[in-house]
Amino acid sequence: MKKSWIYVGLTSLCELLWIYGFNVASASWHWAIIIPLITVDFYFLAKACEGLPTGTVYAIFAAIGTIGTALMDVYLFGESFTTMKIVFISIIVIGVMMLNIADTLSERKVEKGAL
Repeated sequence: MKKSWIYVGLTSLCELLWIYGFNVASASWHWAIIIPLITVDFYFLAKACEGLPTGTVYAIFAAIGTIGTALMDVYLFGESFTTMKIVFISIIVIGVMMLNIADTLSERKVEKGAL
């Protein structure tokens, strides 16, 4: 399972890299880097789903991508950081935490039922 979490981290990192690439791509050779990076990203996503619940993996993947993109916009591309962005980023983080808790609780129920 620990290896699956590494894959979650790698897929999240790859996602942020290709999203950054979308923002700065200005030549055709940039796309020669971005497209394989997207392929590697989805490979890591699939590997993470082999060892962890898909809902949890996708929620974390999407949350890191959303939060990372918002922060990238602010710190790398000069966008404003508003109170509303903070509120909605907080909602995403709370949602991911609650999904993880829900998965943990359902796994415990399955384990108790199997005994």
